[in-house]
Amino acid sequence: MAKIEVDGLSARYRQGGGAADVQALSRVSFSLGDGESVGIAGESACGKSTLGLSMIRMLQGGEVTSGDIRFDGESILGMPEREFDGGYRWKRISMVFQGAMSSLDPVFTVRDQFVEILRQHGFEGDADGAILASLRSVGLDASVLKRFPHELSGGMKQRAVIAMALLLRPQFVIADEPTTALDVLVQAQIINLLKDLKEGGASFMLITHDLAVLSEIADKVGIMYAGQMVEFGGADEVYKSPKHPYTQGLLASIPTLRGGRPSYIRGAPPDLSSPGEGCRFAGRCPHAFEKCGEDPPGFATGTGYVRCWLYQP
Repeated sequence: MAKIEVDGLSARYRQGGGAADVQALSRVSFSLGDGESVGIAGESACGKSTLGLSMIRMLQGGEVTSGDIRFDGESILGMPEREFDGGYRWKRISMVFQGAMSSLDPVFTVRDQFVEILRQHGFEGDADGAILASLRSVGLDASVLKRFPHELSGGMKQRAVIAMALLLRPQFVIADEPTTALDVLVQAQIINLLKDLKEGGASFMLITHDLAVLSEIADKVGIMYAGQMVEFGGADEVYKSPKHPYTQGLLASIPTLRGGRPSYIRGAPPDLSSPGEGCRFAGRCPHAFEKCGEDPPGFATGTGYVRCWLYQP
């Protein structure tokens, strides 16, 4: 049985003032097993963070409109908030939010913020021992406990935020852009930390713009565009034999050591308050034909799936 199953998930943000809702997610589906990692990539505002926040039920200003999320076979979307917060959020599913500095309160020490997590979730036991164990798992020690966030380097803040997400020993961790704005050495440290988590049996979802990072760490890769998962499959398959024209364009834009000029994808994503009836990538796709602009493509399945008319019967 898959640990995480996302089935046809759709979500929207209300704009108010009579403006149309923003269709942030549209029929997103994938599954992840024990100890597996999935990387979610795509342009800004394609729905990556909305997907992560939906999975931990912290989608402020938005709402899930259809679909389901199951954890170990049990639906967590229909679960009462009190039950989900008490038994799942942070205890079984946790999230490393985008931007370490904004995840730490500047007026409290690191220890105060760890203690608050334990207090909120009714932790009984050796609080300091649990905190130190979590810090050590990310390469930090007791010296950071009395410090305020501004006294930590960018890499130390990022690791502290990851340690907070791991504090209650969750089985599934969502990491939203954990290597953004870090230098390459600190990025490598964070990547190695995620690899260690995986070897320890945890499953995780890594949200990133950086396809090179995903190639090092992900078992499966999902490519998102304009609120849809347009391609999903094993990492080797997606990287070596990408099917969707958008995936092909993203991979072609990565500079290589062989030289030559990387290509880029012309145009811009559609307005998600009125994305149109056809394929959302049609206006930028070099292979688009008449049907692409008229009807939304279904899913062509195999070891993964691709949402594209080029692969429809």
